[in-house]
Amino acid sequence: MSETPSTMLEIGSQAQDFSLPEPASGKQLSLDDFKGKPLLVVFSCNHCPYVLHILGSFTEFANQALTRGLAVVMISSNDVAGYPADSPEKMIELAQRQGFEFPYLYDESQQVASAYRAACTPDFFLFDSSHRLVYRGQYDGSRPGNNVAVSGSDLRSAVDALLSGGEIPADQIPSVGCNIKWRAGNEPDYF
Repeated sequence: MSETPSTMLEIGSQAQDFSLPEPASGKQLSLDDFKGKPLLVVFSCNHCPYVLHILGSFTEFANQALTRGLAVVMISSNDVAGYPADSPEKMIELAQRQGFEFPYLYDESQQVASAYRAACTPDFFLFDSSHRLVYRGQYDGSRPGNNVAVSGSDLRSAVDALLSGGEIPADQIPSVGCNIKWRAGNEPDYF
């Protein structure tokens, strides 16, 4: 397992527009569907050990955060030709098995991941209600095999501060995970 860190997009960056399908519902969702709402965008996938390590905790956290007014979108941008475990059909299975109450979108072109400068799975981007970036960092300090309990403490603190009008923690530690599986010739220039 090689660790790839988040690119740590600049705080204050505007959320990039997207229009992506949700395999589970057949709907097309865009950034405009979340207008005026604080938004968490998570780049993820079905098979990454880093994602699977936190997935139960994250799903519970995200589903609960929805009830507090946070919009949540998970996006898979991996090349499914090389990684069939990340296919839209498998995305539907994962969303149903885990009980996602938030959309899990498919970025087949990989353009959305590139626009957000996403690097790893999971990669978290928290935006305020004007869709300006306020947090990009780790879920918590737990990693597969490091014996640190999964708590979501870093992301929870940022979300709590955002939703309560508090100060977002300035100390933001990059998320790490498996690299996004770019199609050959599609690798972004920010690495």
